[in-house]
Amino acid sequence: MNHPSGAHDSLAKPPNILLLMADQLTISALGLYGNKVVKSPHLDALAERSVVFDSAYCNFPICAPSRFSMLSGRLPHVLEAYDNASEFPSSIPTMAHYLADQGYHTILCGKMHFIGADQRHGFAERLTTDIYPADFSWTPDWRKGPEHRPTGVSMRPVLEAGPCIRSMQVDYDDEVEYNARQKLYDLARAPDQQPFFLTVSFTHPHPPFVAPEQHWQKYRREDIPGPQVPPIAYEDLDPHSQWLYIAHAQNEYSVSDEQVLNARHAYYGMVSYVDEKIGQVLATLKETGLDRNTVIVFAVDHGEMLGERGMWFKQTFFEDSVRVPLMLSWPEHLEPRRVAAHVSLVDLLPTFMDIAMAGQPFEPVDTLDGASLLPLARGEASGEERVVISEYSSEGVCAPSRMVRQGDFKLIHTRGLPALLFDLRHDPLELHNLAESPEHQGTLLALDRLLRNGWDPEQMHQRILSSQHRRLFLARALARNPHADNWAYQPFVDESKRFIRGSGAAGPTTVKARSRFPFVEPAQPDRR
Repeated sequence: MNHPSGAHDSLAKPPNILLLMADQLTISALGLYGNKVVKSPHLDALAERSVVFDSAYCNFPICAPSRFSMLSGRLPHVLEAYDNASEFPSSIPTMAHYLADQGYHTILCGKMHFIGADQRHGFAERLTTDIYPADFSWTPDWRKGPEHRPTGVSMRPVLEAGPCIRSMQVDYDDEVEYNARQKLYDLARAPDQQPFFLTVSFTHPHPPFVAPEQHWQKYRREDIPGPQVPPIAYEDLDPHSQWLYIAHAQNEYSVSDEQVLNARHAYYGMVSYVDEKIGQVLATLKETGLDRNTVIVFAVDHGEMLGERGMWFKQTFFEDSVRVPLMLSWPEHLEPRRVAAHVSLVDLLPTFMDIAMAGQPFEPVDTLDGASLLPLARGEASGEERVVISEYSSEGVCAPSRMVRQGDFKLIHTRGLPALLFDLRHDPLELHNLAESPEHQGTLLALDRLLRNGWDPEQMHQRILSSQHRRLFLARALARNPHADNWAYQPFVDESKRFIRGSGAAGPTTVKARSRFPFVEPAQPDRR
């Protein structure tokens, strides 16, 4: 259809920014990264008009710390974001704060997994509640070993995978889609609320592996590929992976090859479901004409192992867990291309500011750990020297760990455990640890210096233990207080601005007129 008039007629205005997010979507389950089976036509179409980053990483392979780091442009340990029960302090500036300072109307719709009393962090509006706890109830306790599972994680999601008519996550994401599309209609009818920064964050395809029936039916079982790397025996796993084996209760459940394919089948259906949701949001953006001056970014908080090496979920630095889809579309400003340079989610905040400020110098309140992606997106830089850092210290492990990626190599260090070094150019499946290889000692030492820069494993271990001890006490005390506020966000909608309430200047005729889009000037009586 033709773009309606009145919705961003002038490209001189600062562009709107639409950040679309999925949860736990691994790159190996998307056609734009080579999957030949999964059906994700809307993301595929977006990729065709986007700059696609082929080597993007999250900065923490679990939900809350990854999102805190992305929003603030800072590495997790700086924020004391150690796990899914770490508080995100109100004093930390986020991309929403920075964009609001530039005159943007900031809106959050969907999951962000904020922990603490502040449930907005710079967003002027929040349209939905969250799906997981906002308090300290999921605090890990390393003293209890990897068997301690505050979130109750186990292999049940794999064993119980299959189709459904409804689920908690379908209920949630249907609500996210509705609110996001309605907000876009509202924004199109309110030019004074532009430019806007709208984050739309879905919870699919996060486990449990339960797909809506119609999306399950998109796939035939015989077409579902199995993992590239078969299960590795417990005694042959690296110690970090052995911790996760216990933490995921793999020692308590047996999983057959058929159950693995069943879970992957459901996951593909979940990917198609969230792709459909994203397609609906993008269709509304185009229908309103807002697409002409809106930067679209698609990002994911972390990946999913999906049975590779016999591993599931995330919490590890293997590629399926820590590498994420990332693309950026800016009509008439960026030509579609693929970028091979290593980037990470902390790069999004400076990128958004580069866009909002039209390349003018940006002085952050705190030192940022990312850099604008626009030079790479424009083909003005190769990015060969770029370094990516990711961290992990949440449940499932018993010590802080860190990953550094530079060039062809990835180094993983966990306090007290042997190092892991992989050459991803020649060993993309990460099957050969080169840490003891004499010819790679120079690479090992160089990456180890980068890995330890500003991050001491012994100090981090003590800091995290102290944080856990404090939060475990608070969680117990709050649980015993019947009047304690659990901080979960409760959305409120002021319906008085949407529907007819009384008469007068804002009476029935005026309300109906301003709600029509495109706007039609009210007819005036003849003056005879």
